Amino acid sequence: MRAWLRGLRAACLFLTRVPVAGGPYSDEEWRWSSGWFPTVGILIAIPMALIFEALLPLGALFAAVAAVSTTMLLTGGFHEDGLADTADAMGGSFDRDRLFVILKDSRLGAFGGMALFAVLLAKVALLGRVEEVLAVFILSQSLSRMFPIWLMVRLPYVTSDEASKSRRVTRAGLPQGILATIVPLGVSLACYLVGTVDLLPLGFAWLAGFLLMLICAWRFVVRAGGITGDFLGATQQVTELGILAALVWP
Repeated sequence: MRAWLRGLRAACLFLTRVPVAGGPYSDEEWRWSSGWFPTVGILIAIPMALIFEALLPLGALFAAVAAVSTTMLLTGGFHEDGLADTADAMGGSFDRDRLFVILKDSRLGAFGGMALFAVLLAKVALLGRVEEVLAVFILSQSLSRMFPIWLMVRLPYVTSDEASKSRRVTRAGLPQGILATIVPLGVSLACYLVGTVDLLPLGFAWLAGFLLMLICAWRFVVRAGGITGDFLGATQQVTELGILAALVWP
């Protein structure tokens, strides 16, 4: 029980730049941290929504840029970095060995830059159309952090570096997958019951995230044989975009 609860604190430390301290954490606590990723998404979404609402009088697009910037400030661009590294590795390699060489390179390449630009621009454009701000922000940030957990559950972690910080976190099993699913399920149900989000866009949001997760998983297995920490960050970004598109669809 202690490891399960301390996993939430470890998840905050892993996914954000918020100084929660409380370490060192055991391997079991790091393992449980993955189940709390969607909960951390809720904690990130709240200041996002507050910033968006506060700056909305200056224009929806400006407020959206500020909200996305708030996310990157809180997380240190954690998932965005994974997206850029994944795009560089996938786009700049033709074999598995070269792919891992590029993944370990901290420099931003052309493919990573293009992916970051496209995804961030698309998120800003979609957030500029949001009406139910708090509900959509919480749903997108929570649900998009669930899908990478199921990749952890189902696919092998293939990074060879034993010192990788992600290695202990990615040893998620079925209990962590279930915990990670309960939170966005509860959020979705609450949003539907309160009337902030209709059932159809909710269903499409889950479907979009699931299909995009499957596509990501297929490419990761074909190109690398499994997942890495960067791949998980890229999955979060891609599924977040699909979830937002479903939630604001006219």
